Amino acid sequence: MTITTLAERPELIPRVYEFEDTWPAFVPHDLVASTLLDQVVTRFPQYCAVATDGDRVVARALAVPFDALAEGREETPDQGWDRVLSWAFRDLRRDCTPTAASALEITVDTGYLGRGLSYRMLRALRDAATAQGHRALLAPVRPTAKHLEPHLPMAEYVGRRRPDGLPEDPWLRVHVKAGASVVKVAPASMTVSASLGQWRRWTGLPFDRDGATVVPGALVPVHADLAHDRAVYVEPNVWVSHPLHPAA
Repeated sequence: MTITTLAERPELIPRVYEFEDTWPAFVPHDLVASTLLDQVVTRFPQYCAVATDGDRVVARALAVPFDALAEGREETPDQGWDRVLSWAFRDLRRDCTPTAASALEITVDTGYLGRGLSYRMLRALRDAATAQGHRALLAPVRPTAKHLEPHLPMAEYVGRRRPDGLPEDPWLRVHVKAGASVVKVAPASMTVSASLGQWRRWTGLPFDRDGATVVPGALVPVHADLAHDRAVYVEPNVWVSHPLHPAA
């Protein structure tokens, strides 16, 4: 298994999406994601990592830099994932100096799950951000087991701990064990808004009544409005911060 940044292996940039993953079908339809995410690997390859097993690409890890000190900004905005991704591209166009770095995703080929590869990809993102001089790697984490309790408020879910003091959620636990601290909930980190027909195609559910609909893979219910032919999903994430130690 080989893990490098995409800046070190640019020939792999066209291949980072070629493997099978477990993302719910509706997630890529977040408006910011569908507009900008595919460009991250070409615009910020020094912040992104790729894993290969021989000639096979088996994991990707994406991150972006942004200026958290600009007026009206902060390191951990309530709009989480969507906000930092849009800021990163705005800053790139304006040639702004970044002051922060945020992970966006770590995705592992379904055939390689359960081998500890996600932890190694997280370490690769930390190393990449360190190499760029950052003192922290932020991340709007999508807790992997939250979808099993969609009605539970995220703040309550995040507060759950095992007897050893670590988070109950497996993915949050990986981050904390790697040295991260939990900062706060990002209540509106991603938003997917679409017609009822689109939601039916993505999920196979009828969407035939108003109000909250539990969707497999969704961290909170999706809210349907039959009169206006739409359903909206607003996903909360959890901001964590990994301290880094760049060389002097």
